[in-house]
Parts: sequence; structure tokens; C-alpha cells
Amino acid sequence: MTSSKKMSEQQRTIINSISVNGVGLHTGKNCRMTFVPAEEDFGIKFQRVDLENKPIIKADASLVFSTNRGTSLRKNGISIHTTEHVLAAISGAQIDNLLIEIDSAEIPILDGSSIEFTDALKKAGVQIQNKAKNYFQVKRKISYKDPETGSEIIISPAEKLKVEVEIDYDSSTLKKQNCVLEDINDFEKEFASSRTFCFLHELEDLLNNDLIKGGDLNNAIVIVDREINEKDLQKLATTFNKENIGVQEKGILNNLELRHQNEPARHKLLDVIGDLTLVGKNIKGHIIAKKPGHTTNIAFAKKIKEIMKEEMRNIAPEIDFNSTPLYDRKKIKTILPHRDPFLFVDQVREIGEDYIIGVKFVKADEDYFRGHFPAEPVMPGVLQIETMAQVGGILILSTVENPEDYLTFFMKIENAKFKRKVVPKDKIVFQLHLISPIRRGLCHMHGKGFVNGKIVVEADLLAQIAPKK
Repeated sequence: MTSSKKMSEQQRTIINSISVNGVGLHTGKNCRMTFVPAEEDFGIKFQRVDLENKPIIKADASLVFSTNRGTSLRKNGISIHTTEHVLAAISGAQIDNLLIEIDSAEIPILDGSSIEFTDALKKAGVQIQNKAKNYFQVKRKISYKDPETGSEIIISPAEKLKVEVEIDYDSSTLKKQNCVLEDINDFEKEFASSRTFCFLHELEDLLNNDLIKGGDLNNAIVIVDREINEKDLQKLATTFNKENIGVQEKGILNNLELRHQNEPARHKLLDVIGDLTLVGKNIKGHIIAKKPGHTTNIAFAKKIKEIMKEEMRNIAPEIDFNSTPLYDRKKIKTILPHRDPFLFVDQVREIGEDYIIGVKFVKADEDYFRGHFPAEPVMPGVLQIETMAQVGGILILSTVENPEDYLTFFMKIENAKFKRKVVPKDKIVFQLHLISPIRRGLCHMHGKGFVNGKIVVEADLLAQIAPKK
């Protein structure tokens, strides 16, 4: 029987598909959103099923294009708006792999919290998967501070995720508040139902600018930060089709009752959890967020992603060679035009949006060993670079339809370094990352080759793909 600790370390998806319906806060448009189970290492992705070709947008900080009143993603001109609450629910449920089908541009606001998403995921059931979870283990203190707002987020090493939030709006109505999430397992009970909030003057500005078409005063705590007369109250009542709108002693509109005394702080923690889901890995670290907002959260998420990339570039990937590769030599031959004795890459283990991991098994009967130091065989450095280039070629070809119709030509090799000998029976694990996005068929990559966890070769490569004649 699998222990609960081991189960929590495995990737998770849901058992059954399940849908949620609602209205977008800012667009006012109806949206049907369906959670769909996904395979291991799929990650969290949105799919616009209302558009031609049903484009998919990964939940990734690099795709954030707006943090104005919510966190919005865009890829190739296709947008997903107000993602933070559903992403918080997914992280709170410790789901790693999920496809989210939506038939509109904006996630439903529902009651302004994560609870209905959380309930839906719980109803769908959790499927424990075979692969281990992907973690970002914080090794040193990392901080980010917004010089304009004073918002600050700090993360320090810890064995599990812990989040502390402090909000302070210098308001006599909404005083300083704090909250702490000690364990992600507490998210559902303590934080998922905490609703979004805004100040009355913000609500009036949003209404005047026609920016909350889907708001109905049931999905936000309204903090009254100024004197309000009966005429203004009647205007709000008419706008939202409510009766008897007034101000409670606590300084909030009487459209709803607080679920927690510090519900605004708890919602800000919910937002932090949701926005940091865009890092793409589970975080083990102690987060302290002071006056957090979406802009600061996303800037911090991007900083973590850069640190993750740097660490990934210098640490050899862990590979279970008993598992089936993503591409074996037979599949590689359908992509690359190379053939023996000049096909050097043996496996592709992983392909991401901006990286690839491939493997070369250095065999004693390789042709070049007969003439390259035959008494003490050493793999030529130029062939190590060629193998790296072939792995990189697969990365760039994976971005086009019908890759077999294209050829890859390498235009430049820079900063090549050979740090250790490569000899028969070595396994070279090549890891290449994009230095910049692929544009106009040009691919700029940095690659490293590892043997037994040590770097043996590295270089910067520039390649171009072109259709076969």
C-alpha cells in the first residue's frame, strides 16, 4: 500500500472531467469551463474551445501580458483573463496536470473566491500518477520589491510551502491584516472561500469605465472608504439590482457577510498562490508577502523562473533509463534526415517550450574510435558538438507541423568548451535551452552535455530551419 507521504510526492490529475459555468467579471460574458484529466508532465494549460483550431495557452508567467485587476495570459494574440482564482484552486488541490477548456476569454468570477473551483476539483476526484512531482527547492533567500508601491515578496529555504501575507492600505476602514498558510493542505478549509475585495472609490471608477460587466455585488467585499449618501447608495442598488444597500459598522457594504475577520488578507494570499502557480513547479519555500498585488506577484514569479532556468542549465537532468523515452531512434529518424553512421542522438527524453533533453550512448564500436586514439579511445569534441546540434535540431523542428519536410542548418557555434574526456560506455545527457524565442525560423540555443552529472561539453548554437527543396 502506498503511504500518504509518498502519494503526496507523486504527480496528480483528476479522475473525471467536470464543468463550471459562470460570468466573467470584466467582460460580463457567460463562460463554460471544463476541467479535463491530463497525462504526466502535461502541466496546467488552458484551451479556447470557442476558437478555430482550439488554441492552447500554457499557465506560464512568461505569457502574462496584463496584471490590471487580475492576471491575464496571451499567446499568438489569444487571451485568457482573470486566471488567478482557478489557478489557486488547482494549486490548493495539489493538481499538477490539467487541461482547462473554456469557451470565452475570461474565467468565471463566480462568488469572487476559489471555492467553487475547489469543490468541482474535489468532486472530479484525484488521480495519483506514476511520476514524481516537480519541485523548485529554494536554496537561498530571494526577494523582489516594487519601488513604486512598496510591495515586497521574500522567499527563504523551507522543506514545504509556507505563505505569510500582510496587507496595509493606510485605511481607517481596512486596517492592517495578516494571515498565514502553514500547509497547502489547509488551503481548502482556510482560504479557498475568501472573496476578492475593492474600495468603494475603485468600484465607482470601474463602473464609470464599464469594466465590471459581470459584477453583481455578490462576488466582492466593498470597503467604504468615504462618506456615502443615500443617492449614491440608491445608484449602486439600481446598478446591481439590489435592495436596501447600506454600510455596516465594519465599514463594508451590507451586500454580504464576511466569512473571516481577515478575509481581505486571506484573499490576497489566495492570489499569491494562484499567481505563483505560473512558475510551473511546486514550490518548497517560506514566502512572506507584504502588500502583494498581481504585478508584484508576477514579477516575483518571473524572477523565480529565471533562477530555475539558471539552476537547470547547470544541473544534470535526472533520467530514469528504465522508463520509455519520448523519442527513440526510430522516432528520431522521422524528424531528422541523418542516418548511420552520422546519426548520433539515441533518445529524446523531454521537450518543453524552450528546452530539450536528449541522450547519446557512447558505444565502443563507434566508427570514429577506430582512428581517434584507438589505443585509448576518446570521442572527438567536434562530434560531441554535432550530437548536441542534432538534439537542438529536434527542438526547433518540434515547433513546426510536418517536421520531416524541413532541414536544420547550423549557422554559428560559439563559446564551445570541452571539460572532460568522453569515452566508450559513457552516457551523455544533452540539455539545450533557448537563449531567445524562435523567430523567422532562427533558433539560438545554449547547450550542455553531462556525463555522470558533470559537464563535459557546452556551446552556444545558432540554427535555422528551411523547407526541403
